[in-house]
Amino acid sequence: MPNLLNKLVVRPGSRVKLRDIDPGYHGHHESHQEALPDIQSHVQKMDRLQYLMYAERKHSLLIVLQGLDAGGKDGVIRHILTGMNPSGCRVTGFKQPTPEELDHDFLWRVHPHVPGRGEVAIFNRSHYEDVLVVRVHELAPATVWSERYRLINDFEKQLYVENGTTILKFFLYISKEEQLARFKQRLDDPARRWKISSSDYKERKFWPHYIQAFEEMLHRTSTKHAPWYVIPANHKWFRDLAISHIINQSLESLDMKLPKPTVNIADIRRQYDLAQVAAKAS
Repeated sequence: MPNLLNKLVVRPGSRVKLRDIDPGYHGHHESHQEALPDIQSHVQKMDRLQYLMYAERKHSLLIVLQGLDAGGKDGVIRHILTGMNPSGCRVTGFKQPTPEELDHDFLWRVHPHVPGRGEVAIFNRSHYEDVLVVRVHELAPATVWSERYRLINDFEKQLYVENGTTILKFFLYISKEEQLARFKQRLDDPARRWKISSSDYKERKFWPHYIQAFEEMLHRTSTKHAPWYVIPANHKWFRDLAISHIINQSLESLDMKLPKPTVNIADIRRQYDLAQVAAKAS
C-alpha cells in the first residue's frame, strides 16, 4: 500500500493549489469492495493503538476535521469510532459561537475540549472556523483574522510540547459536483433529510472564496508538530482508508508500550489461588 501519510501531507511552508488535486483520487484500489480488507485491518490496528495510548498515558491524540458542507466529517467520525473505544474518545462539534463565547478570545471555547493524556479528541469543525467562515463572510477585519494563524500555531505547539498531543488535521476535499450530488441524496433519502439546511445552497455561492481561505489555512498552519493532510474525499471509502492509515502510522511512530504492573504479580497470583480454593470449597 502506498504511503498516504507522505503523499497527502501539506509540507510546512508549502503552498497548495486545490485545483491541482484530484478529489476523486482513490489510490491503487478501484472499489470499496477491493479496499475493504485494508480498511478493516486499519480499524483493528486503531483499536490496539488506542488501547496502548490509554494504558500508557503519555500521549494524546487530537483529530481536526474541516471541509465544505457534505464533505463527510460525520462519516469519518463514525469510521474512526468503529476502531476505538468510545470511553476514551470524545467528539466535539464547533458551531456558531454563543454570545458568551464571543465575549472571550476565539480559542477560549476550544481549550476545554482538547484531549488529556491517554485520550482521543475529535473536532468536527474547529478553531479554524475563525479563519474560514469569519474571513469569507467578513465577520471580522483582516487585521484580526490574519493574526489568528500565528495564535493557532502557538496554541497547537503548546499542546504538542506540554501535553504530548499528536495533532492530525484533515481537510476533506470534495468537488463542487460531488457536493451537489450529495445534496440530492439528502433530498431523495428521507433518512438524510434532517441534514438539509437552506444555508447549504447559500454557502455554495462562496465556493471560490472558501477555496482561497482553505488554501491560505493550509499554507499558514501546516507545521511539523501539527500537519494538515488534504484528503481526496469524493470516494467515501478512500477517505476512510486514507485517514485510518495516517492515524495508524502516526500512532505507531510514538513507539507506545504497555506500562509495567504496579503490583506484585506473584502476590496477586497467590491471592487468586486462595480465592479459587475458597470458591471451590463453598
